[in-house]
Amino acid sequence: MGFFKRSRDINMLEGPLFGKIFFFALPLIITNMLQVFYNAADMVVAGMSNVEGAIGSIGTTNAMINLIVNIFMGFSVGTNIVVARNIGKKDPEAISGAVHSSLIVGLITGVICAVIGFFISRPVLEMLGDKGHILDLATLYTRIYFAGVPFIALSNYLIAIFRAKGDTSTPLAVLAGTGLLNVGLNLIFVLVLGMSVDGVAIATVMANVASTIILGLILMKDAGPCRLYLKKLRLQKTAVKEIIRDGLPAGVQGALFSVSNMLIQSTIIGFNNRLCPGGSDVIDGNAAASSLEGFAYVAQNSVYQASVTFTSQNFGAGQYKRIGKVMKCCYALTAMIAVIAAGVLLGFHKPLLALYVDAPLALETAMTRMNIMLIPYFLLAFMEVGSGILRGLGRSTTSTLISLIGTCVFRIIWIYTVCRAVDELWIVYLSYPISWGMTALTHFIFSETTRRKHLKESGERAEKAAAKS
Repeated sequence: MGFFKRSRDINMLEGPLFGKIFFFALPLIITNMLQVFYNAADMVVAGMSNVEGAIGSIGTTNAMINLIVNIFMGFSVGTNIVVARNIGKKDPEAISGAVHSSLIVGLITGVICAVIGFFISRPVLEMLGDKGHILDLATLYTRIYFAGVPFIALSNYLIAIFRAKGDTSTPLAVLAGTGLLNVGLNLIFVLVLGMSVDGVAIATVMANVASTIILGLILMKDAGPCRLYLKKLRLQKTAVKEIIRDGLPAGVQGALFSVSNMLIQSTIIGFNNRLCPGGSDVIDGNAAASSLEGFAYVAQNSVYQASVTFTSQNFGAGQYKRIGKVMKCCYALTAMIAVIAAGVLLGFHKPLLALYVDAPLALETAMTRMNIMLIPYFLLAFMEVGSGILRGLGRSTTSTLISLIGTCVFRIIWIYTVCRAVDELWIVYLSYPISWGMTALTHFIFSETTRRKHLKESGERAEKAAAKS
């Protein structure tokens, strides 16, 4: 069974944990940081086009794009869980079935999301409050982006497979290269060919096509049970059922998260329309701060991915005591990362924000958001890790319900009650850290209760087996 221990694959079932979790998460952190950097470069280069509102128009699309994209992203979480769990069980046939079925699921969901996103983009953006040239730019960007969503979906599913088997360095190398391609194409399309948001959208699509092809070719040469064979690409009932069971709740959660964020985005656009009619200073400032926060988010979200994978493999192996150690290590690591990331962003906020905006109102908006969101950022980190552990323990639906009530429902109620009573922008942002704290505590309680239940049942089974022998 040597194929379970490839040179780039981390053994999650034996030995010390903290170092392994750190070295699993580190390439993910770098990979995700590069992705956020490239996304930030999209906005910065779009701003170089001297088209008014280019940065803000891209910023207004995030919640709507995520509403669609998070559907297949959730299913990719299911792929990660199912493949990792079967690796823990040392079942190569089940691993292969999950790998090949998941790519078909990824293609199907990607095509569906692309079609839906293309046609609903303008009416949804209009509903959110986008008007005039901002609406036109945002619609152009999203429609081109959605044309490439099938490749974005496949790329994410392939990355999930690499991550499930403990290899995070291969996606890092591939995405670093295609990210540089993305930036280079941005500069060519915008500065040489005179394009704007359409240029950066086309560059993003082309970079994701390249990522999909390269990752697929590498997986076709893998020597383990995760190897990709084109002739084996088919839907296998058991694998699809497990992927849907673990991935659908994550997809629903991501989509509904985006609904609540769209409501908040609409509220922010309302502030913009009142404070600077005909301008975009508030949405530009909000987009700039959100882009910078993305660096902190993906850093701690890498530990979430580690918590899902390490918990899933050990759950498949029945090592419930070890899952307790996984929990401790993940909470400690994510807290450290959140505090450091927030400190760096707040400490260097002036030169960082200057890359995006310079208008006083835009800078004021950005700083309001950053102060409220980043100082308690460790709460978001705890919420993410708790959710990942619960998913790895096979309680994906429970994790989703907790997150929906603690974040989505809470934020919607907050917008329609507190924000109407206190008509201030900072009140809108305050809904985030409060919801993070409540949800993080609930996730921890449920995940620890679930782990102890499995540990007790395992002990009882062992006692019965010993008695019979």
